Amino acid sequence: MVELDERKRKILKAIIRTYLETGEPVGSRTISKYTDLNLSSATIRNEMSDLEDLGYILQPHTSAGRIPSDMGYRLYVDELMLEKEREVAEIKEMMIEKTDRMEKVLKQVVKVLASNTNYATMITGPSYNHNKVKFIQLSKVHDEQILAVIVVEGNLVKNQIIDLAEPMNDDTVLKLNLLLNTQLNGLTIEEISLGMITKLKEQAGAFSDLVGTVIDAVAEAISPDDDVEVYTSGATNIFKYPELSDSSKASELLSAFEEKQQLVEMIKDTVGEEESTGIQVYIGSESPIQTMKDCSVVTATYELGEGMQGTVGIIGPKRMDYENVVDNLKNLKIQLDAIFKKT
Repeated sequence: MVELDERKRKILKAIIRTYLETGEPVGSRTISKYTDLNLSSATIRNEMSDLEDLGYILQPHTSAGRIPSDMGYRLYVDELMLEKEREVAEIKEMMIEKTDRMEKVLKQVVKVLASNTNYATMITGPSYNHNKVKFIQLSKVHDEQILAVIVVEGNLVKNQIIDLAEPMNDDTVLKLNLLLNTQLNGLTIEEISLGMITKLKEQAGAFSDLVGTVIDAVAEAISPDDDVEVYTSGATNIFKYPELSDSSKASELLSAFEEKQQLVEMIKDTVGEEESTGIQVYIGSESPIQTMKDCSVVTATYELGEGMQGTVGIIGPKRMDYENVVDNLKNLKIQLDAIFKKT
């Protein structure tokens, strides 16, 4: 394979990307409009002629348009995969650092909130909602296994090893990568229809089961995260209020905070119920948690962008200082947004 200079590489990539989008042979005039080369159509025609002589593109018929050859696809995908492998490694490293930093921030936030309000407080780590597929990378582990790397909005990375019913050659891996990324990139789970899945499986031929497994992995990666991390503080503040300090009531409330499962269920019940302010107040029997029927619960949703959302809540007596609580939550939402924009 002849090494290409930077200009030829850019023109080849532009031809391939345009062809993937349109399915039509690509002419020099089209490339001159969509690349940042600032080259004339004549110069691009000369470069395209060289690329054809080198075997990277083909002229399917007498029109001026060209399409990628298998060799052109191979160069494009090899470079794309190398680029994506670097990107995946960088994303993983960044997300590990960001997760550690986020956990420290959230633990500190919930502690300060409990101190400022004198109530029990909780906050969840952000989960991803309505994620979109950023890209999919299939790589051979060996003849009988494929590694599927799925990167979704928010730079969340999911890996899955898939066993193969029959060996797969490099060209098939290439074609499946192109097929999956062309059809699925930028879509949410709601936008991936049964008809689209059926068509993808048909196009995959003998490897339709593999495509089905990858799509299942994509669906899992972009579905709302059920694994919610909850951080709490100030549970013992409830003893400050006589109406909640009864031994049985206090024990139930403390148990809810220690086990956290009820808090997770409350968060799931309240997702999507928030008003435009993002703040919801549950008084007494309105509370989704039975053990908190003698309390008031105020929750708010904070957003970190790219589909990331979390919930913060304050639990106290019905006679809580609602104005102070709501002000604290509003300020907290602003502060969290500012903190995570810097991370």
